[in-house]
Amino acid sequence: MSQDLPQPIANADSQPYWDGARERKLLIRKCKACGALHFMPRHLCPECWSDQLEWVQSKGTGSVYSFSIIRRAPLPAFASKTPYVTALIELDEGPRMVANIVGGDALSVQIGDKVGVVFEDRGDGALIPQFKRTEA
Repeated sequence: MSQDLPQPIANADSQPYWDGARERKLLIRKCKACGALHFMPRHLCPECWSDQLEWVQSKGTGSVYSFSIIRRAPLPAFASKTPYVTALIELDEGPRMVANIVGGDALSVQIGDKVGVVFEDRGDGALIPQFKRTEA
C-alpha cells in the first residue's frame, strides 16, 4: 500500500473512472454517435464532438508506446519510489494513457512490451491503474 502518495482528485468527468478503478476495472469512454474510444475522461468526443458518451470496460491490456525512467522525484512523497517508469500505454482497444510500469522488471521495459493493468492501493479505497509487463 502507498498511503504516503497523493490520492486521485476526481471531477465530474472522471468520477466514474475512479469509481471503476475502486472495483478494479479500467474504464474508457466510447462515443455513441461515432463509436470512437478515447481516454482521458471528458464530456465531448474528441473525434466528432458529440456529448453522447458512455463508459465501457477496457480489457486492460496493451503495449508500451513510449516510456521514461524517472530518477528524480517530482514530489518528496515519490522519493522512495525512484527510479520508476512512467509510460504511454497503447491499449488494445486503441486509446493511449499514461501510467507507471510496476513490478520487479519494470526498469527493463522496452517499447512494444505487452502489459496488463494492475491496481495500486493508495489507501482509503483509492486504487490507481498501473501496468505490469506480461511479456518482453
